[in-house]
Amino acid sequence: MSKKKIEQKIEQESEPGSTSEDFRCGTVAIVGRPNVGKSTLLNHILGLKLSITSRKAQTTRHRLLGIHTTEDTQYLFVDTPGFQQKHINALNKSLNKTVTQVLTEVDVVLFVIEPMHLGEADRLVLKLLPKDRPVILVVNKADLMGDKGNLLPLIQDFDLEFPFAAIVPVSAKKNLYLDELMAAIRSYLPVQPAIYGEDELTDKNERFLAAEMLREKVFRFLGDEIPYAVAVEIEKFEQEGKLRRIHAAIIVDKPSQKPMLIGKGGEKLKQISTEARQDMEKLFGGKIWLEVWVKVKGGWADDERALKSLGY
Repeated sequence: MSKKKIEQKIEQESEPGSTSEDFRCGTVAIVGRPNVGKSTLLNHILGLKLSITSRKAQTTRHRLLGIHTTEDTQYLFVDTPGFQQKHINALNKSLNKTVTQVLTEVDVVLFVIEPMHLGEADRLVLKLLPKDRPVILVVNKADLMGDKGNLLPLIQDFDLEFPFAAIVPVSAKKNLYLDELMAAIRSYLPVQPAIYGEDELTDKNERFLAAEMLREKVFRFLGDEIPYAVAVEIEKFEQEGKLRRIHAAIIVDKPSQKPMLIGKGGEKLKQISTEARQDMEKLFGGKIWLEVWVKVKGGWADDERALKSLGY
């Protein structure tokens, strides 16, 4: 594809507004290698923190539906795990299966990359992309590149390798060019009524979201001290009016990891629990009573039965 045609794709403007008879609704998969900002993109589109984020790969482990409804469109975004090429245990096989399955079920695919780090991991995901539905190349963190012209040589190779329906540079964190992205997506969604109510945000229940928020804090506060073999199990979730009582267990793989999570005098676990509780209160709109402890389940990430019990 020529430089001129790529520039035309990047500068693509939205089409004129539609009438109520042209209401569109469809599913949109967000895929890419780990750590390109897929969950951050979803959260900024929705305007709230629904999908957890961290600098660690493998933060997103579940298929998560984020619902964004406007006057003329309902976007059903499916946030997927980053496709895993390392440490292929039972958990990562399950994550990869989720990605490949989602790609066969949606109306539009967003393939998210970073402009500074185009590599073999991106190309492995590129090979998975379906040829029978529109795929939009989303160049995230484009603000770090300065002049848009600097993007052209970086994405030209990708455009030669795959027939993208559109190429849209964005900055999810800075909310740049998200309107252009939404317009590009809308043009490929089917004309049909909304599937969910206009006030619905996700198909996941509060029990699931609570577990995800707690797991995010483990990743954020432990850094590289705790490996990826960490999960969260909500053992009890009760609601009394606006008060929610939640009992949660953080599952680790080895006994030596337990004191790392608890910290001296329980300070680390208290810090993790406090910030998770605050996020839950913001999302659920009510007070949270949260009790958290740490359990050891050796080899759970490679145990099919344990994975099933934890919702994978």
